[in-house]
Amino acid sequence: MSDSNTGGGANSSTAVAVAEEPEATVTIDIEALEREGDIAADYIEGLLDIADFDGDIDMDVEGDRALVSVVGATLKELIGERGEVLEALQELTRLAVHRTTGYRSKLMLDIGGYRESRRKALRKLGAEVANEVKRTGKPKKLSPMTPFERKVVHDAVAAAGLHSESDGEEPNRCVVVYPAD
Repeated sequence: MSDSNTGGGANSSTAVAVAEEPEATVTIDIEALEREGDIAADYIEGLLDIADFDGDIDMDVEGDRALVSVVGATLKELIGERGEVLEALQELTRLAVHRTTGYRSKLMLDIGGYRESRRKALRKLGAEVANEVKRTGKPKKLSPMTPFERKVVHDAVAAAGLHSESDGEEPNRCVVVYPAD
């Protein structure tokens, strides 16, 4: 993994053990992630001003990615149906960060708490489908989902002790849950 160097000292990085290989460590440059968040926040703030939307911007670092959240009362237009506008804004924001830093960003953008509420619903869906597949012994194919949504479902299925895979091509890529062998 490449880390951008924003001039921070050794104390701006944290070593994190990788679960698959306990001996391996991944260095997370917190200062670089905070810089990504600042760039993204400035970009989103500019978009909000242009579109005349009110919203407060919160920044955080979750794991190995910057998280930028926009909270406000009138933000449904920025989420869109099934989060399509949010996904597009996230990609544009990542491009703005890339243009400034020269590094690909894994930044996560949330608007009005949409991702968190969607995450909760998808965890529940993943657990319910895993229980159904355990009960029937038959694979189950879910509706198409965004990469974010598929990741949440895969994690929930794995937590239930089953295996899942993504199938198909974007934008019709979906999760298939398989029974235990």
